[in-house]
Amino acid sequence: MTTPAPAPAEAPASRVMAVPPAPSADAAAYFAARLAFHTDVADVHAALAAGAEDFVVVDSRSTGAWDQGRVPGAVHLPTAQIPQLARQFLDPAVPVVVYCWGPGCDGATRAALALARLGYRVKEMLGGIEYWIREGCAVETADGTRQLPPDPLTAPLGTDDCGC
Repeated sequence: MTTPAPAPAEAPASRVMAVPPAPSADAAAYFAARLAFHTDVADVHAALAAGAEDFVVVDSRSTGAWDQGRVPGAVHLPTAQIPQLARQFLDPAVPVVVYCWGPGCDGATRAALALARLGYRVKEMLGGIEYWIREGCAVETADGTRQLPPDPLTAPLGTDDCGC
C-alpha cells in the first residue's frame, strides 16, 4: 500500500492579509466614523478659498509657532489655554477644525479632545501646518502672507485637485 503524497503546503499569507480585511459593512462604518473625526489640508484649503463659513480653524500651537506662520483666518488658541479661553473665542454652535505642527505631533489631537470635552464638535486637520505649507498653501504672519511652492511628493503640480 502506498502512502498518499502530502498536500502541497499553502503559501503563507502576506503580512497585508495575515489579518483579513473587515467585512464591508464594518469597514464602511469605520471609514465613515474616521471622516467624522478628521479632515485634510486640501479640503480645508478648498473650503476656505470658496468662502466656507460652516467651521472655524483653530491653531493650537504656541505663540512662537503661531508667529512663524499660520493658516490665514485661523484662531489662535494654544492647547493649554483651551479650557479657560475657548468660550471667549469660539461659538459652541460652530464646528472647529484644529491643527498643530504636523503628523508627528499629537498637539491637535490633545486640542481636539479638550474642545470635545467642552462640548464643541471638532475635527482634526491631518498633516497640520507642515502639510499646509508643503502643499503650497499660503501662511499668514505679522509681515503679511508668504507661500512656498508645493512639494511634488505631497501635492500634485499644476492643479489644486489631487483627484481623491
